[in-house]
Amino acid sequence: MGAAGSSRPEDARQAPEQEEEEEEEEEEEEAEKEKKAAASSEVLKGRAPHVLPGVSWAQTWKTLLSHVGETLVGLERAFLSRNPLKPEQVVAAVAEKRPQLVEKEGVDRALPQCVSLFLPEFPVQPPRPLKIVGFVAKGSFGTVLKVLDCRQEKVFAVKVVPKVEVLRRDTLKQCKEEVSIQKQVRHPFVHGLGDTWQGQRHLFIMCPYCSSGDLYTLWKSVGRFAEAVIRLFATELVLVLAYLHNLGIVHRDVKMENILLDEQGHLKLTDFGLSRHLPWGERAYTICGTLHYMAPEVLSGGPYAHAADWWSMGVLLFALATGKFPLAPEKDHVAMLESVRRCGYAIPSTLGLGLRLLLCELLCQDPQRRLRYLHHFRGHLFFRGMTFDAEILRKQPVEFVLGLQRAQETRIDSAAFSDFDLDLTVPPSQPWPG
Repeated sequence: MGAAGSSRPEDARQAPEQEEEEEEEEEEEEAEKEKKAAASSEVLKGRAPHVLPGVSWAQTWKTLLSHVGETLVGLERAFLSRNPLKPEQVVAAVAEKRPQLVEKEGVDRALPQCVSLFLPEFPVQPPRPLKIVGFVAKGSFGTVLKVLDCRQEKVFAVKVVPKVEVLRRDTLKQCKEEVSIQKQVRHPFVHGLGDTWQGQRHLFIMCPYCSSGDLYTLWKSVGRFAEAVIRLFATELVLVLAYLHNLGIVHRDVKMENILLDEQGHLKLTDFGLSRHLPWGERAYTICGTLHYMAPEVLSGGPYAHAADWWSMGVLLFALATGKFPLAPEKDHVAMLESVRRCGYAIPSTLGLGLRLLLCELLCQDPQRRLRYLHHFRGHLFFRGMTFDAEILRKQPVEFVLGLQRAQETRIDSAAFSDFDLDLTVPPSQPWPG
């Protein structure tokens, strides 16, 4: 009892001291919290942190970052309380924040612009074993070569177009549309497309090779054609143009140079470089084609449509029948238009009545009155007795063509093609681009 009674006054004396110590500790803790909060605020404002007294630099940064994290978590919770997210949105947000340590598979490095511009119509392919064996033609836009495919042991014609010319003339869209159209059309009297690809500096369009040459070469060697031959060629040309127009395609460069002859002497319409998709009811305005074949509505800058091809066919048939063109080509489209509007077409009276009527109806300056529908040709006087079935026509060889001596090809000079891509001549084992 005495011991217990003696301890109570001491406890009473220690209580105020203990309370003072606890108050001091609380004040120190509050002061430390205020310093930490102030340091966190400085970090959030982008200012350099200062080292707290008695604490290492690393510990200070850890403390500050932990407070920053607590602050951000608090802000996020406050935001979510006002704008609650759906579970799937939370999952998407977490996935988006997740660091991407591994690069996605299947992502190829970017292709050079000189390659990607011409895709997908002109894919990149490994070099193929092609041997240049002849020269077919050279135009302002490209060169056509006769090549031997060593793997297939077949002969093809390859149109080689420099990329720089395509870009310089701003004809990239037209060049790609040419390939798109040729891949779409399938007709007995259309020169089919074999393959397309691109090299470092050139585009390549490969087609089957027609050994009998073109209609222009045949016309230059013969002159006037007999009406029976003209009737056959006109029928085949009507069929192919009507087919294209039904697909909404206008050729815009129908001429003898663009009509090849196959091994049986039948026509093959080729060179769709100026062709375009033109759905019925729409109109075109681009002045393009070959001057002395161009319809007046094309020469004037439009509007024009599919009927322009029938005018070109009329000019072609006129030349086959008379040995000369209705009008000589002028220096430009303005002079050509004046010549077309000023001069009448003197159709020789020696031609048959049916052929004269056909030429008058094709060379009509008003496109709305021009002969242009397949059923008009079927019932025309000039085509009386002709079948308009392409398969039946193909069964019979054209003896007139096969009986003529074929044009001699000009041999190629390898030095003239030294600037061609390596992918046309390098061995197949060498990877592209060489």
